[in-house]
Amino acid sequence: MSQTSFPPEWLHQFSDPYAVLGLSVAADERRVLKRYRSVAKRLHPDSMSAADAALKTLASQLLTRLVNPAYQRLKQDKDRAETLATLRLRVRQMNRDEPLSPQSTVAQKLLKLPLHEADIHYEQTVAELAELQYQDLDLGLSQFETVTRQLAELNLAFLHLKMGELVIREKRAGIVAAKQARPLQFAPSQTETAQVAVSYAQRHFQRAQEYAKKANWPQVVAELRDAIRLEPNRSEYHSLLAKAYLMQNLVGMAKVHFRQALKFNPKDPLAVQYAARLNLSLEPAAEKSPRSSGGGLFSLFSKKR
Repeated sequence: MSQTSFPPEWLHQFSDPYAVLGLSVAADERRVLKRYRSVAKRLHPDSMSAADAALKTLASQLLTRLVNPAYQRLKQDKDRAETLATLRLRVRQMNRDEPLSPQSTVAQKLLKLPLHEADIHYEQTVAELAELQYQDLDLGLSQFETVTRQLAELNLAFLHLKMGELVIREKRAGIVAAKQARPLQFAPSQTETAQVAVSYAQRHFQRAQEYAKKANWPQVVAELRDAIRLEPNRSEYHSLLAKAYLMQNLVGMAKVHFRQALKFNPKDPLAVQYAARLNLSLEPAAEKSPRSSGGGLFSLFSKKR
């Protein structure tokens, strides 16, 4: 194993808490908490039970000396605002001395993009780097150090591009709405926007499948709700979410999403499997008068009598 001791200078070098956690500077409280929980779980001693003593110590130091303090600086609205103001001030000071000249290729590429393309590219790059940041700790600190430095430079490059904007709007997901991303005349095509949403939705769905294998149903629900928000018409998202609700004895919610799955795909295998158990009809319900109909999801499919 390579370097295993925690370098004290990192406390000063990694002063950007967004970079330490692998977050966009536009992350809101919900995204901050979700990412922190993911990283903390990865570094927690319970997750390192099979690791050697040196790796356990390293993970513990990363958690207590970098990750936890970073979360403390970002978990409250006021603290995030102050942190972002500090980073923006750093960018302005750097620009007064000399033009921003990042070392990492990811930051260099971002600076070359037109402003109307920067938001989505930035969020995508942060997400890709974050997936690597805390992997392979058994090989030492080199990957964590490299990725965190890239994230820090990427954040500064993004804020450099946004210097003309008074406010950096926080977002609940790393998807940038077309109206926010660029002026109307430069709006992305529907195909481009859909492709971005699908890639993020698939990541949530894949994580949900992994949690389902471990019977971690609350986490399955959390991931699939995010996936459905991005891509609401996928039957497999609804059917797996329905099963997760059913496994938690939330039968009403399960029926709602099994019906939705059958609406989008009457042959969805998971929905069909549970339809008989829950006495759900596979055929569309007969239309009812406005006075007698419940409307919405519940009018799509009827129960067997």
